[in-house]
Amino acid sequence: MRLSFVFIFLCFTIAWAQETTALICGNLITAKDTHVQADAVILIKGDRIVEVGTMDLLKAGYTVIDLSEYTVLPGMIDAHTHPLIYGSEYQTNHLKGSSAFNALRGLKTVQEWLEAGWTTIRIAGDADTKYAHFEIRNAINAGLFKGPRIFGAGHYISVTGGGGDINYISNEQSVIPDGLIVDGKDEMRKAIRQEIKNGSDWIKLLVTGAFMSTGDNPRNVHFSDEELKTAVEEAGQRDVPVMMHAHAKEGIVKAIKFGARSIEHGTFLDAETIDLFLEYDTYLVPTLTVGTYFRLKDPGNVALTKTQRSQKEFREARMKVLGEAHKRGVKLGIGSDNVGFPGNFAANEFHEFVKFGMTPMEAIIAGTKVNAELLKMDDSIGTIEVGKYADIIATKKNPLEDITELQRVQFVMKGGEIIKSTE
Repeated sequence: MRLSFVFIFLCFTIAWAQETTALICGNLITAKDTHVQADAVILIKGDRIVEVGTMDLLKAGYTVIDLSEYTVLPGMIDAHTHPLIYGSEYQTNHLKGSSAFNALRGLKTVQEWLEAGWTTIRIAGDADTKYAHFEIRNAINAGLFKGPRIFGAGHYISVTGGGGDINYISNEQSVIPDGLIVDGKDEMRKAIRQEIKNGSDWIKLLVTGAFMSTGDNPRNVHFSDEELKTAVEEAGQRDVPVMMHAHAKEGIVKAIKFGARSIEHGTFLDAETIDLFLEYDTYLVPTLTVGTYFRLKDPGNVALTKTQRSQKEFREARMKVLGEAHKRGVKLGIGSDNVGFPGNFAANEFHEFVKFGMTPMEAIIAGTKVNAELLKMDDSIGTIEVGKYADIIATKKNPLEDITELQRVQFVMKGGEIIKSTE
């Protein structure tokens, strides 16, 4: 009887060892705090982290991944993306292919982003007449394809003539815009229900005009108070948070007061609006990299020239006020507003955060722990801790010494599965 017990115990121990992966880390940034641990070990079983500690954790039989020459940290989280958008004519590109084709194109895009180290993304509405990006999400979740964890909104909801509408085609023509167009509280209520029915776990509202669109002004507020109130109430009944695109100060103020969980862009932020962010505990996702991208290349059309112009006119003042927002404790999240640029370039957002005053560690936490909290997923992702998904990346050089190293991620693991190896 005793021998049988010992045999069973040994079999169990061997099985545990065979199913356990040990990551040896040269430097470990868990992102749960600012501590950096040298010569650390992460034990992974299945898709979860089961132990984090010293080299003493290593046991015979473990599958060992040697990252002792690397800095290891949580997978990056991009809180503002548009994987279906591509090219300079993005407001009509969605009409050039079917929703199925858009999904295939988008799948390739998010797979490239995962390879670059983005293990989780939030989609801030996307360019499709249907819901192609949710088909991508569902296929990834079903295990049919590899890809990042995906959360987000179906469409960016806009008023007639707003940033989500197509405002440069003859009124004799009937086309489906990339945004969802609503006017009045009844249409708003129906739109929110439709978005949630079709898979949205976030709602996205264009409260003001946009820079990357034709025929609207980012300094104008578009939705009425009644429409905004209806949107937040309806989404709240389903426990779905609302992100609100807002450039103009008045739009930022309205969005915060009516209950946005996050403000996207916030271009004309000032001291008064900083007070509101703190009072209402609202997140800000400033999306700086998209402007940098178009500043470095020819926009190719009139609409995107607005973005390029905004970089020249508003960047200096904007970076200054973002530095003040950070000093005062506003919760700032990393979001690249990726509209078709490479995933490694999207990590430039960390560099932008350092430019306005964050330390490299603070920027890393903004793109991991803070974004996980924004998504209400901090029990599962965002830090390297026991019980969380093994979403882990590694860089050859230390990003605390050069934050641009996050644009050169060498190792990617999502849910315990190696996506990109150093070998």
